[in-house]
Amino acid sequence: MKRRIRQKLCCVLMAAAFLLTASGCGGQRLMMGTGGTSGTYYAFGGVLAQYMKEYTDYSVTAVSTAASKANIQSIGDKDYQIGFTQSDVMNYAWEGSRSFETDGPCRDFRVMGALYAETVQLITMKEDIKTVSDLKGKSVSIGAPGSGVYFNAMDVLEAAGLSVDDIKPQYQSFDDSKEALKDGQIDAAFIVAGAPTSAITELATTNGVFLIPVEGELRDDIMKLCPYYAPMQIPADTYPGQSEPVETITIKATLIVDADLDDDCVYALTAAIFDHIEEIAIENAKGAELSIENATSGITVPFHEGAARYYEEHGVTVLK
Repeated sequence: MKRRIRQKLCCVLMAAAFLLTASGCGGQRLMMGTGGTSGTYYAFGGVLAQYMKEYTDYSVTAVSTAASKANIQSIGDKDYQIGFTQSDVMNYAWEGSRSFETDGPCRDFRVMGALYAETVQLITMKEDIKTVSDLKGKSVSIGAPGSGVYFNAMDVLEAAGLSVDDIKPQYQSFDDSKEALKDGQIDAAFIVAGAPTSAITELATTNGVFLIPVEGELRDDIMKLCPYYAPMQIPADTYPGQSEPVETITIKATLIVDADLDDDCVYALTAAIFDHIEEIAIENAKGAELSIENATSGITVPFHEGAARYYEEHGVTVLK
């Protein structure tokens, strides 16, 4: 008799666990992959997770990760349910190109919405480095191999007639790049994140930093070859000591979700962000770039049904 009771109890518990998993929201606990602790993903992700927890029934935890590609793969592995990614890396995953060429297409995710412009920022502490061409023969941090930053760096370098063989490549995170610049171990670094970026702000405050422009014919050539880029100007005084605006290029920081998440769950998470834009902007400067128009424009990967329903209620039809 006791054995039968234990068997029935086991069956009930297994059924309950299945129902929680089948709900698509992991028993109301969701993990959000962001990026390194010195980048914008991590700081902004913490704010968004806070609003998702406050205005939905779901407990959302933002964690530091290796960013775009890692977040896409972790969603595919069911380790995370939400993640930040660069819009170009998202396209690589969907198409099975570049950093996803070896493993093939990854389509276990859907778009919740684009968030803000991710600026390609090329920084140095060397006064003699004024253009991208000046990087020849220099030690340059170009991000982790296969990362979004790596391919952004390759696009810029190749348009300037340079290859990895023409520089001394260093594959570092934002924080490591900052420290290496301070210690004189590298000459320049590519950092792709919303401006201002904390790692650059800290460096500019304590040591001084120069931003190398990506402009003119160079920028035109990059956008011709890679249409997911858009022109961007970093306004004067974005960083301490930066008295003039700096021209460069940008892609979009995008929030993606597990394709298997429940529609009502994703609808609620989307509303938690875009119904509270003004409040979010007070807590993080990137919130000022949030808008339904920005969230839905220029995206070629399908949106999650739950997010699409939210946008349709606000007059915007998106790809599903």
